[in-house]
Amino acid sequence: MRLSKRGEYGLRAMIQLAHPAPEGGLAVLQIAQISELEKIPVKFLEQILLTLKNAGLLQSKRGVTGGYYLAKAADEIMLGQIVRILDGPLAPIRCVSQMAYEPCGCPDESSCGLRMVMGDVRNAIADILDNTSLADVSARARAARQS
Repeated sequence: MRLSKRGEYGLRAMIQLAHPAPEGGLAVLQIAQISELEKIPVKFLEQILLTLKNAGLLQSKRGVTGGYYLAKAADEIMLGQIVRILDGPLAPIRCVSQMAYEPCGCPDESSCGLRMVMGDVRNAIADILDNTSLADVSARARAARQS
């Protein structure tokens, strides 16, 4: 698996939105704010946030105090969800994908050493990303800034 710029920028934007607002509650950030904080091109960020909104992870609010905010609590949104929405399957090769399986060209899938190892890689990546929430990452980043 290789994280694309789309996936990286999407994760960074979502992590920004997971940080609690200074007054408590949900952070509501405008695209321009996220773009400036994370150094992400505005037009690209617009497309990414729209994709995440259409997938049900974000909501938006119009007006002067408007912007984007998380559709669920930060501890309910896992990094794996975001990566799959923006970049597709986590598997390094299609024959080990659980979302987009395609047979490979090897003579015997059941005894293919490469397939076995790549399955382990896919499972390790999925285990980390599917068990790490935006709240976890936000807390880690806050702790790192305080030390």
